[in-house]
Amino acid sequence: MKTEIIPATEIEKALAVLRNGGIVAFPTDTVYGVGALAFDNLAIESIYAAKRRPIEKAIPVLIGAVEDFDKVAIDVPKMAYIFAERFWPGALTCVVPKNEALPPAISATATVAVRIPNHRAALNLLRMAGPMAVTSANISGQPSPITAQEVYEQLQGRIPLILDGGKTPGGIASTLIDCTGATPTLLREGPISLEVLLSVL
Repeated sequence: MKTEIIPATEIEKALAVLRNGGIVAFPTDTVYGVGALAFDNLAIESIYAAKRRPIEKAIPVLIGAVEDFDKVAIDVPKMAYIFAERFWPGALTCVVPKNEALPPAISATATVAVRIPNHRAALNLLRMAGPMAVTSANISGQPSPITAQEVYEQLQGRIPLILDGGKTPGGIASTLIDCTGATPTLLREGPISLEVLLSVL
């Protein structure tokens, strides 16, 4: 497979790859991610293959607008909507009950992790493509890439397309919060503290 790098503004080409069952790497507000359309099970399985990612590790879903929450989740808790309105787009990932329409390759559990990234190129793609299953664009266990070239060095020949949006901020992964209980549970520390989250409820 030939891996092509194109400017992040050439979204139509990325959409064509995605709609044809392919996967695409693109920049986010943390690192470069590699993703597939969230309802394409075979394409999501190819993310695991390209990354050599253990199949038991769930893949988060990125969306382009809060309105898309209901496409990938059901019975979304009120606290998740409060967090979404306050912190999205941004470095907060909410774990919520999964819409059963999502394919099994995304998660073997009854939940799904959802986020809106704070990056123009990512948002442009997500708003045109719809919800996407996205994880870091690296070989599992290797450093997460912050440039298109770093993606190419790891995934050359394993994915068809990389959108080059320049260097990403990199750094710390998003805060991961479980919103399925009576109170939020911190699953991974990140830029937004549990204290700040509790203060907006």
